[in-house]
Amino acid sequence: MKSSYALLSLIGFFACAGGLAFALYLQHFKGFEPCPLCIFQRVAMAACGLAFLFGALHNPKGWGRWVYALLADGAAVIGALIAGRHVWLQNLPPDQVPACGPTLGYLLEDMGMPLFEVVQMVLKGDGNCAIIDAAWLGLSLPMWTLIGFIGLSLWAMLAVLLPLISTRRATALR
Repeated sequence: MKSSYALLSLIGFFACAGGLAFALYLQHFKGFEPCPLCIFQRVAMAACGLAFLFGALHNPKGWGRWVYALLADGAAVIGALIAGRHVWLQNLPPDQVPACGPTLGYLLEDMGMPLFEVVQMVLKGDGNCAIIDAAWLGLSLPMWTLIGFIGLSLWAMLAVLLPLISTRRATALR
């Protein structure tokens, strides 16, 4: 069976869309309010999903596939770094957890802080980010998100490599 770059990218997009849909379900139906790091992880997930979607729709040949794969991979790596920071905060001893800070909306709208300063402040994390609201199989939601981002990063590379391997194998059999 020949691997299709467009199909593999579309699967990556649906994985990201599923992750975002689950996050919205938890927020709107289960009452889990996202902390600032959770929101940044959603942004990274959306960026990764868009890179996969554009790659699937464009379905380029050659080096163009690597461009979309690297965009998806870059977003996944950034998401993994943010999720990793979130997991680290959740595993700090209680006396080392940073104090709770203002919400993301307050920082951007009410205080009118520049976006760069808001990003720096959010990435430091605060007490809200250290709270473990839910866990499944002993792993917190940010840990599952970290695992998901690592999987998406690998999938971005596989989406390019599997069709190449499939094509070379078919050529060798002729």
